[in-house]
Amino acid sequence: MLASPRCGAKTRAGTPCRAPAVGGKNRCRLHGGAKGSGAPAGNRNALKHGHYSKRAIDDRRALRGLLRDARRVIGEMG
Repeated sequence: MLASPRCGAKTRAGTPCRAPAVGGKNRCRLHGGAKGSGAPAGNRNALKHGHYSKRAIDDRRALRGLLRDARRVIGEMG
């Protein structure tokens, strides 16, 4: 038991978890090594606001580009 690999998760105190890792995994049973832990595939409950979705990021990037171009045009006119 003492020679088994340890969990790679960090505790809230910032120290490494000292629990033994589940066989064949890098985490203990409390930090995600247990069978069935984690969200199911395609979990829609994890999406809360979509602010960091690829589409939202692309939209903000395009808007920044339009604003940059508009400022440049206004600067050239005045």
